[in-house]
Amino acid sequence: MDKSAGRTELPELATAEAYYEDRGDGNFRSSIHAQGAWNEHEQHMAPASGIIAHCLARHEPREDMRIARISFEILGLIPGGDFEIVTSTVRPGKTIELVQAELAAGGRVAIRATAWRLTTSDTSAIAATEDPSLPLRAECARWNGYEEWPGGFIRSIEAVQAPGHRPGRGKAWIRPTVPLVDGVDSPDWVRLLGVVDATNGIATRVPAGASSWLFPNVDLQIHMYREPRGEWLGIDNSVTFGADGIGLTSSILHDEQGPFGRSEQILTLRKGPNQS
Repeated sequence: MDKSAGRTELPELATAEAYYEDRGDGNFRSSIHAQGAWNEHEQHMAPASGIIAHCLARHEPREDMRIARISFEILGLIPGGDFEIVTSTVRPGKTIELVQAELAAGGRVAIRATAWRLTTSDTSAIAATEDPSLPLRAECARWNGYEEWPGGFIRSIEAVQAPGHRPGRGKAWIRPTVPLVDGVDSPDWVRLLGVVDATNGIATRVPAGASSWLFPNVDLQIHMYREPRGEWLGIDNSVTFGADGIGLTSSILHDEQGPFGRSEQILTLRKGPNQS
């Protein structure tokens, strides 16, 4: 019997010390650093959302506008290796625009993202937020929680956690340790968005794996009422599991100046194939 039957061939990966290699004209190749946690031949949604944000930021940019919300729909497994991103303007406007990006590989769209780009103005006189602050990184301890997850992307993350971290609820700071695109500088907000999807693994309610439960997200919604700065993403994270196979990961997002937005991920809850 051919023992290789049914196996998925591993993709050809970029050798760059970055998540992606830019191959020109909207074409990219992922590296081992973008490898997913659920399957070794796929990309993790976190860097994939980062490279999409990178392309949206470069699509017909305007100095008087910024992206305030990105909605990512995960349409299936995100193949590692070569892929293409196509951007377009869905709704042009003077003060409000809707732009779109599609990540496609092997003739199939794997992620479709839409982003609202809004005009900016000086509203500092009324600026305020009700979101609570996070403990400083100096008050946190090194976190080994990601060691329960496989994949190259997880190994590229540095993380610390605040006291009181528990299953289903936690506060942490994370940052990527490699650039998003080889040889290209990305804005801070793009690099930070490239790790937001990792919030689904920050305070898992149950251990992940074939002998436990699987809880992949099918979307990622990010709202930013302020453009974040710096290298570190702060996460005030909570995870809810419903009783009918659906869950939700919710996070208040921070940079080192304070909260800047929120993220939501709807989850599909499934028994692992080796669960007795």
